[in-house]
Amino acid sequence: MAGLERLSVRRPIRFAAIVAVVLALHSWVLRWADEALGGPPPLQAMADPMFTRVLQPETPPAVDEANARAQTARKPNTITAAKVVRKPRRAASAPQPAPPPTQPQVVASAPASAPAPAPAPEAAPAASAAQPAVAAASSASAPVASNADTWPADTRVSYKLTGYFRGDLIGDARVQWQRQGDRYQARVDLDVGILRYTFLSQGDVAGDSLSPRAYQESSPNRTRVVQLGPENVVLNDGRTVERPPSVQDTASQFVELGHRFATGKDKLVPGAVVPIWLARPGGVDQWTYDVIGREMLVTPQLGTIEAFHLKPRPIANPRGNITAEIWFAPSLQYMPVRVRLNVGTEAWADLMVDRIEQR
Repeated sequence: MAGLERLSVRRPIRFAAIVAVVLALHSWVLRWADEALGGPPPLQAMADPMFTRVLQPETPPAVDEANARAQTARKPNTITAAKVVRKPRRAASAPQPAPPPTQPQVVASAPASAPAPAPAPEAAPAASAAQPAVAAASSASAPVASNADTWPADTRVSYKLTGYFRGDLIGDARVQWQRQGDRYQARVDLDVGILRYTFLSQGDVAGDSLSPRAYQESSPNRTRVVQLGPENVVLNDGRTVERPPSVQDTASQFVELGHRFATGKDKLVPGAVVPIWLARPGGVDQWTYDVIGREMLVTPQLGTIEAFHLKPRPIANPRGNITAEIWFAPSLQYMPVRVRLNVGTEAWADLMVDRIEQR
C-alpha cells in the first residue's frame, strides 16, 4: 500500500513537470514565430542627450544676413536677396542703385563686409521686419559653406497640446532631433492623458538631406514599421515599392523641411509650394505643402513670434483622414513651433511651442 501511495504522488509531479516544459517550449516557439513572421523588431531609440541651453527668439527681428550669404553662395534664388543687397552701399565699389534680387552676384559679395557689422535694422525697409532672423543663441543655425555644418544641434521642442475628440483634450508633445556622427534620429511624442503615441525615424545625414532607414509608429494598440532601403521601401504589410528621391517620413519631415528653409533649398514665402515624398506604414505618397501666409503666434513662454503657415493639399489616394498643418519660425532656427493635427472634421489636436532646448 505504501508503494502505491508513493507511485500515485510521483505521477502528478511528473505530469506537472511535463506540462511546464511543454508550455515553455510553446512560449519560445510563439516568440520566435512572432519575430520571424511579424516583421523586424522594434527600433531601439537613442539615449536622450543632455540639453544645456534654452533657445530664445532674436529680439528685435532683423534680416537673416548670415543665412542669406550662405544661401546665395549655394543657390542664387533667395528670399532675402533684396534686403541684403542694400549693404554694399557702404563699399565704395558698390553702385548707388540697388540691383534687382535676381542678380545673385551682388548678394554673394556681402561676406566681404561681414567683419564690420552693419546697421541692418536701420537700412532695411519696414517690410523687412517681417522676416525674423535665426536665433543668435546657436551658431549651428547659421549655415556655412560645409553642408555638414548646416544641421542644428541636438534639439527638443516641447509643446502644450490642446484638442478635441469626444471631449476636450489636454496634454504634452515633443519633437526631438539628435545626431551621432552621420546617423540621426527624429522623434515625435504625443502624450494625452494615459495614451501615448510615438513616431520614430532613424537613418543617415546625407549631405543637405536626411536619408531615413527605418520609421516606426507606436500607439497603445499596435506598432507599425517601415524599412527604407537604397532602392525600395518595405511597408508594414510586407509590400515593396520603389523608393522616391529624397523621401522622408512623418517624423523626419519636421527636421528636413526646417533645414530646407534655413539653407534656402526651399523658399519660405507666402505663395511658395513645397513638395515632399513621405513614406508611411501604408504606402508612399507625394505631399504638397502650400505656404499660405505668415502669422504672429502668441506662445506661453516665448512671447509673440512670427511663423510661416504650411498647409497640405489633399492627396489622390489618402490612407486615412489625418492631416498636419505646420508653422515654421525663422527666428527660432526654422523650428516647427506649431503643429495642428486634423482627424477628419470630428477631432483635432493643436501643438503650440512652449520650450526649445538644445545641447
